[in-house]
Amino acid sequence: MHRFLQSSITRSVTTRTYLLHSFVFPSYRYFSLFAAEGDVDDGGDAPQAWKSVEGLRRCSANHVPLSPITFLERAAKVYRDRTSLVYGCRNFTWNQTHQRCLKLASALSQIGISRGDVVSTLAPNVPAMYELHFAVPMAGAVLCTLNSRLDSAMVSVLLAHSEAKILFVDQGLLEIARGALDLLAKTNTKPPILVLISEGDDDPSPTSIVPYEYESFLETGQIEFEIKRPKSEWDPISVNYTSGTTSRPKGVVYSHRGAYLNTIATLFLHGMQSMPVYLWTVPMFHCNGWCLTWGVAAQGGTNICMKNVSPSKIFENIALHNVTHMGGAPTVLNMIVNSSVREQKPISHKVVICTGGSPPPPQILLKMEELGFSVTHLYGLTETYGPGTFCVLKPEWESLPPEEQSKLKARQGMQHLGLQDVDILDPVTIEKVPADGKTMGEVMFRGNTVMSGYFKDSKATEEAFKGGWFHSGDLAVKHPDGYIEVKDRLKDIIISGGENISTIQVETVLYSHPAVLEAAVVARPDNHWGQTPCAFVKLKEGFNIDSQELILFCRGHLPHYMAPKTVIFEELPRTSTGKIQKYILREKAKALGSLS
Repeated sequence: MHRFLQSSITRSVTTRTYLLHSFVFPSYRYFSLFAAEGDVDDGGDAPQAWKSVEGLRRCSANHVPLSPITFLERAAKVYRDRTSLVYGCRNFTWNQTHQRCLKLASALSQIGISRGDVVSTLAPNVPAMYELHFAVPMAGAVLCTLNSRLDSAMVSVLLAHSEAKILFVDQGLLEIARGALDLLAKTNTKPPILVLISEGDDDPSPTSIVPYEYESFLETGQIEFEIKRPKSEWDPISVNYTSGTTSRPKGVVYSHRGAYLNTIATLFLHGMQSMPVYLWTVPMFHCNGWCLTWGVAAQGGTNICMKNVSPSKIFENIALHNVTHMGGAPTVLNMIVNSSVREQKPISHKVVICTGGSPPPPQILLKMEELGFSVTHLYGLTETYGPGTFCVLKPEWESLPPEEQSKLKARQGMQHLGLQDVDILDPVTIEKVPADGKTMGEVMFRGNTVMSGYFKDSKATEEAFKGGWFHSGDLAVKHPDGYIEVKDRLKDIIISGGENISTIQVETVLYSHPAVLEAAVVARPDNHWGQTPCAFVKLKEGFNIDSQELILFCRGHLPHYMAPKTVIFEELPRTSTGKIQKYILREKAKALGSLS
């Protein structure tokens, strides 16, 4: 099996384009990331002399490769007896978590997992999922957290692509894992070893299909295990597969360095001081929990794990554990604000909730504030380790009306501390667009918390890094104050009669109607206008309105050409990560034919 190994940086005088190349040898795959002269030094293997002056030396006393592993080691010292994790009636201290991770890393090594091997997971937010985020890199391996909502077919594809040697699977997802292994067998692909994460008091007996159970497997390890630290901070720590819609998901490679830096940056975004209490509503399989799997350890906080997310459980855990921070996509916020009075409980303190993903409608942000949450808006992609920008709240906004404040807070803001730059550029010329809040361009990133590249896909990596920037595929404007605001995906923009229509802008208006629970807008082909907006809407329970009423409502809040010409009421299809599958809706709109 090919393995991930260390990356090395070499310099090219003539180009600023970043390219990821994989050189395949009989037993190893080496990655080299090429960067141009004048770019920031990577802090990798080759020391860069300041001047030819005697007395400067890089050694173990002043240089250690950055790695999130150190966050757990420090937590075990500083916060030794404080609670690290709570799951139902189970709880652990940071000393116990540290020891369990050491034993788990040891157990992995004992069954042959070595430096660069891929270890996969298929599990929700349970304690084992959290421990594996430290144990796998401590064994020198690369963590691959598969989306727990995938079916057997996709799991088999990703297991084969990642060349995973072992798969930790939650008991509730065992049948999906077995189905994936059956599919691998049909293609003569060597299946990974299964380790079952069970919750019962009685450990299941080993079988030929599932030879190990998590707790008993962990106990085979030794606390005295010597951690296999990264030889270079550019060594991969994880590979995260994008959610995927119309094609096979891509494997996004994270380095120890990038994970370390983005963890620290994300702590600042969340305003996490020492010993926070973090409620896990963000899936740990998604961008490694926005890097907060490692971040909560860095601050000696308490992880409150939930296997299933619901409004009642969110409010219950906030009250029971005095939760200080949590996160969630706009769909989670929508779930909270539309929950019943019976599900809600009074919040006695402000709970900081960070949201990211699709831009949240301003009215959702306003309602969250009214319920007692302090909302911070983040933006990023899997390729930027999750959060890449955040909307810094400014004191002068407090004097504005609540509706105006929520509109400002819905913007994506500016880059965080881990990134060199985020800007809105012309995707062809790579020139900056005017900061007028009107001219659209593509959101592009560059800096230390951009992925190493796409696993086994040099062509896609080269395309993504074209011009020395990472191309997000998102269209946005830049306001005079420098804050960016995402308007649409490049593939989602509607062009009607030569005018660009932002689907997000139309969706925001639809969400402001009291009867609308969810909305998605796509292009419908039109023989006269080229395209017209077509809205797919899910109504709140107890409401019954017709399409004409919604169309007239939108015309009252938008230029007429931007208002939907078609409204269809139905359940909205979603990806396994909760994103609305607009490509399915586009096909439905296309099948309707021209309205003219």
